[in-house]
Amino acid sequence: MAAFGLRGKSILALLLVCLLALVPAALIGWLVLQGIHEHFADAYARNATLLSREKIRAPISRELALSLRLADSEVTRQWLTDEDDPAKRDLFFREAEGYRGDFRDHAYFIGSVGSQGYYFNSNEEPPSQQARYFLDQTNDADSWFFSSLRDTDTYNINVDYNRELQTTKVWFNILVTDSAGEVLGLAGSGLDLSTFINDFIASDQPGVTPMIIDAKGAIQAHQDSSLIALNSGADDTSGENARLFGMLEDSVQTDLLRGAMARATQNPGSVESLNVGLNGTDQLLALTFIPELGWFVVNAIDLDSAQVLDNQWLAPLLAALVGLVVVLILLFAFAVERLVMRPLRQLKHSAQAMASGRYDVALPPIRDDEIGELSAAFSTMANKVKSHTLELEQRVQERTSDLEDANREMATAQKKIGDSIDYASLIQRSILPDRELLSVLGEHHSVLWRPRDVVGGDFYVFRSEGRRCLLGVVDCAGHGVPGALMTMLAHAALDQAITDCGMHDPAAVLTRTDHILRNMLGNSGESKSLATNMDVGLAYIDLDQRQVTFSGAKIALYFSDGVQVDHVPGGKRALGDRKIGEYHNRQVALGQNTFYLCTDGFLDQAGGDEGFGFGNSRFGQMLRDHARLPLQEQSRAFSDTLAAYQGTYPQRDDITMLSFRFD
Repeated sequence: MAAFGLRGKSILALLLVCLLALVPAALIGWLVLQGIHEHFADAYARNATLLSREKIRAPISRELALSLRLADSEVTRQWLTDEDDPAKRDLFFREAEGYRGDFRDHAYFIGSVGSQGYYFNSNEEPPSQQARYFLDQTNDADSWFFSSLRDTDTYNINVDYNRELQTTKVWFNILVTDSAGEVLGLAGSGLDLSTFINDFIASDQPGVTPMIIDAKGAIQAHQDSSLIALNSGADDTSGENARLFGMLEDSVQTDLLRGAMARATQNPGSVESLNVGLNGTDQLLALTFIPELGWFVVNAIDLDSAQVLDNQWLAPLLAALVGLVVVLILLFAFAVERLVMRPLRQLKHSAQAMASGRYDVALPPIRDDEIGELSAAFSTMANKVKSHTLELEQRVQERTSDLEDANREMATAQKKIGDSIDYASLIQRSILPDRELLSVLGEHHSVLWRPRDVVGGDFYVFRSEGRRCLLGVVDCAGHGVPGALMTMLAHAALDQAITDCGMHDPAAVLTRTDHILRNMLGNSGESKSLATNMDVGLAYIDLDQRQVTFSGAKIALYFSDGVQVDHVPGGKRALGDRKIGEYHNRQVALGQNTFYLCTDGFLDQAGGDEGFGFGNSRFGQMLRDHARLPLQEQSRAFSDTLAAYQGTYPQRDDITMLSFRFD
């Protein structure tokens, strides 16, 4: 066997590897081919579904829009209100003739709730201003009219399939209401879907089944006319055989289809695809939503029978692969001699030079061939490498021990810092008047308080005496731990100022707080070099006088009745600023307004596509949209609005928003 040599062993090993690789290679190739087939099937289904959607949507949307205009016409309402008036009747039918010329089928209908008359005009018979017949609630043929009046909010769309004439027609039933919302009648038109079925639904592609379903899964158009759900828009009497859900294998696939329909409804114009078992056959289902009609265009593709890929290229490809494998084996045999055997003989003579320990190699087992000869040459080098490795491992262990000690010390220090911050947060929250606000104001107030860090520089205050109270928000310079410490100082100064000046004069309270704060900080160099100022907004509410007295330092009072948004600006200088500011009281009637005190963290929050601040105009629009909601719902809506705008941008500053309303 020794005479066989490494060359012969390498070629033999390659042959064995090639033989062993054929099975997994064939399996992998088949899986890849299946993946490509599914990919192209999915792409075909999506494109075909979108194309069908646009072909169907355009004409039906046009007919629906015309029907809505006819039903919403003031001329139609006036006539149905007084059907016996000849002038109104003549005016309506002259206008309706214009609509009839625009409808695709040149026909329209209108049913009156008052007289129960059914009027219909088309090109097939002379126009008439008289009722064709009178509707009867006991007549099954007229059930569509009364069920539409009973179950329709604005309009419904019914599909009527005539088995004798082999035609399918869609009817647009639009409610006609007066200004008070009372239903006067039903108006609309029809559209022949037979050409649509031939053009869009009847597919000559093998394995492709197009269809149209509504939001309940009722089939509106299908190659198999027996599956169409008749009158599904008006009274939905179709059975499970007329629903796509009834064709699925189990409830799990039904839930998957409902989920895909929900996603398509939320994203009109998109295509959802899923694999389901349809009538016992595995198929790819692609669907898209037509929002104007509440319909889904669906394509069901049987991947086993659909001609998605051209299989004629498979045989030449397999032949080319086999030829390539043969060529590779021959090239490998040649390369073993030129690229392996000769370098190995050279490595035999250079092995002693590599014993310096520059390489970490694994010695092959001792054999009676070229590798065995190299093993002896590498033995000396391996011993050297082992010695170096042991020395390095010892050093690594020493360094690792030092790092572990340092990590433990850092973890202990970090825990102490975290515990301190948590304790500071507890202390800071204890100064917030949440219980007093809830006890006194209850549902007449709401608070949105969101520090940027565990602790922050914002807080709010509340005082009450009988039917009078004082509300305010404070934004201290800085955030995090420095801002939290500043809030304690500001809270003490503000409490003292309210005690000294009373809560009925917010401007005096601001002036007194500014004086106390300056005395606390003194004129040291540290206080001048650090930001120690704070923005304050105070609102004094007198429920007997139905009046709000406001004064602010760089914080404004916003108010809105749901129609207009206005504000009372605060003073231009903050408390503790380099220059002393002047603060004045402004009165605003309570009225039906909702009032808002907000720090600048809300307005300055970055977000949107460009990362700009939330801004005053967007803030005002938000207040106008939600001003008449209950205050707790407003607070949730403001938080959701800010979160949606903020997106992935980090919070810049502490955010506080105090809202109150006394209807």
